[in-house]
Amino acid sequence: MNTSLVRAFVAAASLASFYLVFDGKARADDWGCQVILCLSNPGGPTQYAECRPPIEKLWRALAKGHSFPACSGVGFQASRPGYEPYYCNDGYRLTTRYGDRGREASCISTTPQIVSSHECYFDNDRSTSPRWQRSEGRIKCQRYVTMRPNIRPQPHYVDVTIDGGGKQRVWY
Repeated sequence: MNTSLVRAFVAAASLASFYLVFDGKARADDWGCQVILCLSNPGGPTQYAECRPPIEKLWRALAKGHSFPACSGVGFQASRPGYEPYYCNDGYRLTTRYGDRGREASCISTTPQIVSSHECYFDNDRSTSPRWQRSEGRIKCQRYVTMRPNIRPQPHYVDVTIDGGGKQRVWY
């Protein structure tokens, strides 16, 4: 497949808001271009069987600290690999704190949550402490709730920017 066809295919994918339609096979001239084609797929980089070998090769290379592969003639940029092992559910934000085991990650609610009235008292002004607050016409005990973060099954990532097509974080 020649490079002009690859450029046209990537441009069409970019202009179609990441809707990428394969005719049953993802093709490109080299490994770097195969990776770009597969990462452009809104259904995920390994949705199609043809994309699995080049993407799995990418994960192995990045895990060993190698750089992102190049694809000549296609405008894209890739960030350095990043690592984010934890994430929080909706309504919580990730924080770090010092606990018994040193620095620990935790999730704290973004808004005060209703808790047992036994937790409340009037003379404490710390931001995470329970306090009486009016909610739904009644006075209820509320505080910011903390919980353990979720652990990502694939904690490493690369941010890939394809010219004219947007930015996508790819986890591996």
